[in-house]
Amino acid sequence: MHFYLDTADRAQAEPLLRSGLFAGLTTNPSILAGAGVLNRSIPELVEWASAAGAGTVFVQSWGSNQAELEDRGAWIQSLGSNVVVKVPATAAGIAASRTLTSGGARVLVTAVYAREQALPAMAAGAEFLAPYLGRMNDAGRDGTAEIAAIQQFISAGGSPLKLLVASLRETAQIASLAGLGVSHFTLAPATWRKFFADPLTAAAVEVFEAESARMEGAA
Repeated sequence: MHFYLDTADRAQAEPLLRSGLFAGLTTNPSILAGAGVLNRSIPELVEWASAAGAGTVFVQSWGSNQAELEDRGAWIQSLGSNVVVKVPATAAGIAASRTLTSGGARVLVTAVYAREQALPAMAAGAEFLAPYLGRMNDAGRDGTAEIAAIQQFISAGGSPLKLLVASLRETAQIASLAGLGVSHFTLAPATWRKFFADPLTAAAVEVFEAESARMEGAA
């Protein structure tokens, strides 16, 4: 199981990365904007995330055409061997992905909303694919079914492509997808905390603590 943190908030990310429970950090332009991280500060983000324990840092290229995506993607690639370049699942993004992977870059194709979008990403040599589960469901699509179909494509064809599922809001969604063979998930710190919010677990721990205190005070 590989968990990634979907945030650029340093105060939230660093303690969680240091726990050793997360394989890396994922970002996109919206996440960077929300954390007040300017494009020129991306190298600093990669530096602190890596120092905190992020084995992989995902940074999204930007631009209105293939050439811009490639140029900025090459700059992102230069920031470190642990950096993965994200490109959108558009015609320009897929073409840029092919150029970048041919040059040795690690690439993730993002903003995936339908199973058929996985096929060009495979042809482009992408290492990761990021389907947006919650946003698919918001749009009236069956996000779990789409992701299950993509996982079947990967398994049937023996593709090395890895699904990195994003837009996760509930831990039950992660558990369901794990049962289908998906093993890479990126989630916000708030979603991570939901793994530990079961009231029955909390009640059991209270009993354990009370018994431990009683036994310490026993003669």
